[in-house]
Amino acid sequence: MNSISTSAKYQSVLLNIMNAQNNQTIAQEQYSTGKIGDNLEAFASQADQITAAQSLTAQTNGFVQNNTALADRLTVQDQSLSQVATITNNARSAVAEAVATGDATSLSTNLQSQLSQAIAALNTQYNGKYLFAGGETSAAPAATGATLTSLTAAGGVAAAFQNGAAPQQDRLDSSTRITTGFTASGVATGLYTALAQVATYLQAQQVANGGTPITTLTAAQSTALTGMLSSFDSAATAINNQVAQNGLTQVQVTSTQTSLQARQTALTNTLGDLTEVDQAKAATNLTLAQTALQASAQVFASLNNTSLLNVLSTSTAG
Repeated sequence: MNSISTSAKYQSVLLNIMNAQNNQTIAQEQYSTGKIGDNLEAFASQADQITAAQSLTAQTNGFVQNNTALADRLTVQDQSLSQVATITNNARSAVAEAVATGDATSLSTNLQSQLSQAIAALNTQYNGKYLFAGGETSAAPAATGATLTSLTAAGGVAAAFQNGAAPQQDRLDSSTRITTGFTASGVATGLYTALAQVATYLQAQQVANGGTPITTLTAAQSTALTGMLSSFDSAATAINNQVAQNGLTQVQVTSTQTSLQARQTALTNTLGDLTEVDQAKAATNLTLAQTALQASAQVFASLNNTSLLNVLSTSTAG
């Protein structure tokens, strides 16, 4: 005797078809994207782990980006500091040459040129901000109108700088914050002081010479200027120490960046283990889901063929 399909059987088979379709959709999505799902609901008990890994990844990526920009800034900063160191040596050489030749005709002009070059280096900008501003990034840290004459006035050296007091600091990672910047006054006060010392002496000698700038140096004048060379030496030593300090900071940033990039890789692998599917397994699951859907469809077709109308039709034909 033939069995007659009931409403309950139809509902059961339709539910199986819907489940099979859903499973096929999920399997197709996983196979196509390589991901277990596109939201945390798909990961069940692993959701907390994934959330934590994603948070650490975002934080690490932020530090990597910041350190990349910092490394570029330190490179520009190194160039500027090296320029000031060269300018200091050139200023010393100008004084030493005047003493060696006994000719001070162009000494003031030469020193003013070195001061102007120092101002330009100290006012170097990176991404629109002054490197040596010490927080006062809206104004040039080295007064552009500074001259040898202005340096010799009372408080002239101090007035030639407009930077903030605190050098810039940066956070390299979650536990490391270091000083990465320098202030214009911290870099060049020694140089400006040495320039002011020579300029003050030359002005005094000009007054003693009836207001006419000195050209040929006397033995006493040569001796006096020679004594001032040590001020340039001290200034050069201080600036070279800052160049070295900047170099050590560059090494630290590079080392930290290497560690952060290794952490990036580890976190990427961890997230991959938590969220990505095995492609071979995904392909198998897709095939099984497709087979299950086909089987459910065949059962539905079979029930449809054994409906009451079909039974009655068969009985009447008999």
